[in-house]
Amino acid sequence: MASGLLKPLISAAAFTRYSHPSFLGLTVPITLSNKPQIKAPSAKMATQPNTKSNSIKIIDSHLHVWASPQEAADKYPYFPGQEPTLSGEVQFLLQNMEEAGVDGALIVQPINHMFDHSLVTSVLKKYPTKFVGCCLANPAEDGIGLKQLEELVLKDGYRAVRFNPYLWPFDQKMTNNVGKALFSKAGELGVPVGFMCFKGLDLHIAEILELCTEFPSTVVLIDHLGFCKPPTNDEENLVFSELLKLSGFPQVYIKFSALFRVSRMSCPYQDLSPLLSQVVSSFGANRVMWGSDFPFVIPECGYTGAKDAAFSIANQVHLSSPELEWIMGKTVMQLFKGRWLS
Repeated sequence: MASGLLKPLISAAAFTRYSHPSFLGLTVPITLSNKPQIKAPSAKMATQPNTKSNSIKIIDSHLHVWASPQEAADKYPYFPGQEPTLSGEVQFLLQNMEEAGVDGALIVQPINHMFDHSLVTSVLKKYPTKFVGCCLANPAEDGIGLKQLEELVLKDGYRAVRFNPYLWPFDQKMTNNVGKALFSKAGELGVPVGFMCFKGLDLHIAEILELCTEFPSTVVLIDHLGFCKPPTNDEENLVFSELLKLSGFPQVYIKFSALFRVSRMSCPYQDLSPLLSQVVSSFGANRVMWGSDFPFVIPECGYTGAKDAAFSIANQVHLSSPELEWIMGKTVMQLFKGRWLS
């Protein structure tokens, strides 16, 4: 049943520190990066007290799983035209999580299965203490997505929903009648809405602002830093400032996720340090959460590399141990209370 409004527990001030198919978002093939190389964190850095991960629970706030080719043929078919090019089976994920020391994760329904949630639902039922599910909103004009959302939350136990703006009809926005009904219903059900602004936050910020203003009881997750890269010009600075302004809505949280998508450098993506510093200063670490974007991260830096990169960036920014604990797991655990406790 609905869990009610999810609210931040600590204000940003408490963490103030020192002075069609091709645009669906998750089907673009990932190739090894040609980004500028920078020196990886040293072994000494990895053993400093505020970067040790074995004393805190680590929860990945953003990843995907999908069927193997055999599973797709037998039971869980891919959506036509969205056949994956990477392995995304749950056993492969579990192996990577164990090697990296990651305790749990939020699984986001992949575009590869579109609105057929049967594969992810089977994973959630098989590993109820390991995973929480984020379903995919269906913005069909006939409104069928509203019933689907209710069933996925109330029957199948999904705890969040993703808005992919590129699934809306070509001439429609997420603020149309269907979008507002879905967003409002998410608030009623107590499930956060994640926004996937794959083509740029600037294209969707007005819609997000309108929805946040009209429906303040719906918690919002901004995926992948809103796809904001380190700014290199005034226009990019303006877009990033719009992301930071969302901190004025206490129901908005930021995913510090898919770092390979937003960095201009190779792993460990240390050009993201200023962005993380500003995001934490604006939102508070208790409204920021790390995510890997498995399996797309695998050919970029590997799963363990994604986790280690987050610790490396946090070390460069000199985050406190409590701040690091929020970002690496506590934030998402507070949003989805009662999960990942064992």
